Amino acid sequence: MLRYDTPLRDMQFVLHELLQTETVLGALPGLGGWDSSTFDQTLEAAGCFACGELLPLRASGDREGCRIEDGRVKAPAGFAQSYALYVAAGWPALAADSRYGGQDAPELLHSAVSEILNACNPGWTMFPGTAHGAYQCLLAHGSQALRDAYLPRIVSGEWTATMCLTEPHCGSDLGLLRTRAEPASDGSWRISGAKIFISGGEHDLAPNIVHLVLARLPGAPAGVGGISLFVVPRFLPAADGGLATVPNGMVATAVEHKMGLRGSATCAMNFDGSTGWLVGQPHQGLRNMFVMINASRLGVGAQSVGMGQAAYGQSVAYARERLQMRAAGGARRPDLPADPIVEHADVRRMLLTQKAYVEAGRMLVYWLALALDVQARATDPVEREAASDRLSLLTPVAKGFLSEKCAVVADLAIQVHGGHGYVCDNGVEQIVRDLRAAQLYEGTTGVQARDLIVRKIMNDGGRKFRLLLGQIRRFAEAAREEDGMAVFCAALLAHADDIQQLAAEIAEAAAQEPDAVGAAGCDFLCAFGHLVCAWLFAQAAQVAQRRLAQGADDPFYAAKLATARFYVARLLPEADFRCRIARTEMHSLSRLPQERLFV
Repeated sequence: MLRYDTPLRDMQFVLHELLQTETVLGALPGLGGWDSSTFDQTLEAAGCFACGELLPLRASGDREGCRIEDGRVKAPAGFAQSYALYVAAGWPALAADSRYGGQDAPELLHSAVSEILNACNPGWTMFPGTAHGAYQCLLAHGSQALRDAYLPRIVSGEWTATMCLTEPHCGSDLGLLRTRAEPASDGSWRISGAKIFISGGEHDLAPNIVHLVLARLPGAPAGVGGISLFVVPRFLPAADGGLATVPNGMVATAVEHKMGLRGSATCAMNFDGSTGWLVGQPHQGLRNMFVMINASRLGVGAQSVGMGQAAYGQSVAYARERLQMRAAGGARRPDLPADPIVEHADVRRMLLTQKAYVEAGRMLVYWLALALDVQARATDPVEREAASDRLSLLTPVAKGFLSEKCAVVADLAIQVHGGHGYVCDNGVEQIVRDLRAAQLYEGTTGVQARDLIVRKIMNDGGRKFRLLLGQIRRFAEAAREEDGMAVFCAALLAHADDIQQLAAEIAEAAAQEPDAVGAAGCDFLCAFGHLVCAWLFAQAAQVAQRRLAQGADDPFYAAKLATARFYVARLLPEADFRCRIARTEMHSLSRLPQERLFV
């Protein structure tokens, strides 16, 4: 069975020492009460709930999966009971507005809790996982009547929520969608069409499910500019506010049989004249839905870090227990018949790779989640704009880079366990299967790369990109004279120059060769992700070194410093390789038509 210990010490370091969240949040209206002590207590409670309720259901939920009976879906045994406890404890309301029953917690805390839940049981967490994005979307774009009708029940967890984008014939190209909306005399709409890959599209955890559905109005223009957004409940709310019991013309036609996340109900849904209400303005559906899509993409980053942490923690525990041969320099544990495999250099290499990617991911996800709070609440428009720029530029990195690298972490967990990782007993093979979806949903890594290069860099002339590189360079210039910081700062300056030059080369090539972005995109995203994570590690190393210089008697700081050095020495060089490959692929993948390549 998988073991999991909440990484509270590293969470506390990132939150309180690196990001200084108590100071940042204390300056934001409405968040002054969320101090370090409150954060720590909340994370400890989340760890207790997840380890006590969700972790025991992880393997059984994977084995049992979901089943469909007469259009209704049954979740694995124990899932509904755990969800009831989750709701009773108030977890769904954590980062929601108190006007709708929320607790007004920071988005940062929501992300940290999400990491813990996903570490223990990502299949279960998929059921409530999209509700917060739906809440944000309705809060931003729904009419007051829709907010009053739906937000209190979504916030409380009484109802769950989904987003219905993908159709059988279209995935990321939503301009092809065919679901239609016909006007009704009472101002509502009748939604008809088929959607697939709907997480939590049907289940027995909650009495109602609120679907946010993309559809086309009559006469809507072709492409994404003709898409509108609708709220479509599974059961129609009663006029008097009572229980929603009237079926609303929809049915789950299938539950997908998946490689992983088998405890999650991934449904094919058919809407047949279902009653819906327009969210926002006509033909603005995709823009409005991007509130939820971007929240989900950041959520995938947190999910990836959580599953990566579970894989790393299991690997360390196993490596300390598993005896195999003697260490190269002689017996490290002469009291035992052989040394634990953690004493072998190659195993330590794998463990440090896992540790570095997970800790880098945690820093990136928390830093961006903090930007959500600044963007929403700061009184200074300059601060809000800077936070918005950070989120816009780095959301595809958090989703794409972290899902790719945490998949590496999961794969290494199998390698650390050897044959015992390939069988099911230790739980790491399930992490590999579960995590594989993170590279696919909410836009594949290729989609994230194109979003980063075209929409986030090229479309504004590189303004946000240059601002971030400027921050990195200013940090490196200021810190390189500090003891122990030269190696970090030299690497940051060199990689910042190379990646900025590569971005310019891609933009120039794209003007002549339309395939240049697609050919070089994933390698560019990886190189840029490495640079950003190396910068975060450099800041973490600076904090750790200052604590050690002050005489801190905590081995955590020495370990953090060693991990930061490992990242820069052993993992960051991949950025050089990726830049070289990107420069080659811009041309080698663009010139030949597919008929001459695949014969």
